[in-house]
Formats: sequence, C-alpha cells, structure tokens
Amino acid sequence: QVQLVESGGGLVQAGGSLRLSCAASGRTFSNYGMGWFRQAPGKEREFVAAIIWGRGTTYYADSVKGRFTISRDNAKNTVYLQMYSLNPEDTAVYYCAARVGGPPIGSMTNMVWYNYWGQGTQVTVSS
Repeated sequence: QVQLVESGGGLVQAGGSLRLSCAASGRTFSNYGMGWFRQAPGKEREFVAAIIWGRGTTYYADSVKGRFTISRDNAKNTVYLQMYSLNPEDTAVYYCAARVGGPPIGSMTNMVWYNYWGQGTQVTVSS
C-alpha cells in the first residue's frame, strides 16, 4: 500500500503564490510517476501537472503552463507543485496522485493512469 499526504493549501489573494507538497510513504520503490489534479465546486476533476519519477519529464495543463511548476525530491519521495500568479479560477481542492507497482496505461493526464490518491488540500484564491 502507498499513502499520499498533501499539504500547503490555504487562502491566498489573486496574484499570490502557494507551494503544495505531497509525501508518499509505504511501498514506493516502483514509483512510475506522480501528478496533481484539481476539482472545483460543481466541476469534474481535471489534470493540472505530472512528472515521470525517473526521468523527471513534466506535463502541464494549458491553463497552468508558465504559472505552475511540478518537481520532485527522490530522496524524500515527495512531489511539489509551486503555483504562481494565482487567480480565482485556480480555486479548487488539489489532489496528489501516484502510479506505483504496476505498468501504467495511457496518458499521465488521465486519472486512470494513477492507482493511489491523496485526500486533497483546499486552495482558495480571493479576488
């Protein structure tokens, strides 16, 4: 089993920044990659960013490209999401996800690529 614990959410004014963290624990030795998704009230969960654990290749949703940066610390089994120039449309619950222990199928931008999820952390951007 793998546990994912997010932290770093909160309330920020428009134009501000936040850094989310997601620490993975448990059987993480075959971690293929991790990603961030978000879900705003009344909307479906959507892809934000992802990183391939070994190569460090990153992927971003068009809506956050140039404002958000995903990174990882291999030694700490932790992935980060640095968010700049936040706007009210970024308000959502942000979820960390990981693919561990089995070959992934499809694209990292798709929820089914992942087999472990965190509990989510709230990000609220005020105007």
